[in-house]
Amino acid sequence: MQEALRLNEPLLLGWYLKEELRELWSQPSRRPMKAFLEDWCGKADQTSIGQMHKMAKTLRIHASGILAYADHPITSAKLEGINNKIKTLTKRSYGFHDQNFFLLKLLSLHHAKYKLLG
Repeated sequence: MQEALRLNEPLLLGWYLKEELRELWSQPSRRPMKAFLEDWCGKADQTSIGQMHKMAKTLRIHASGILAYADHPITSAKLEGINNKIKTLTKRSYGFHDQNFFLLKLLSLHHAKYKLLG
């Protein structure tokens, strides 16, 4: 059992760091958000996990965009959801012979009361 725990230590550490990073979005303002991000990147760099080092580097590169959320807390979540619906409809529409029908289906996506599954 101890051997299994030892072998899974990087996975556990990665999971804890991932969960801690979620707290970034709940920081009250830009200054604490920046401090939190820098602290998290420092923790990630102290691990022996290469993927965490890469993640910290990526977060540092995109820090200004990430920290912009503190000033303007908006996301592209709805847009991404719509894009996923369009992709799903496109996959499901393989058998459509009429392009106008497909366009009507796209336009009616936001009125649909069902989830597109595909």
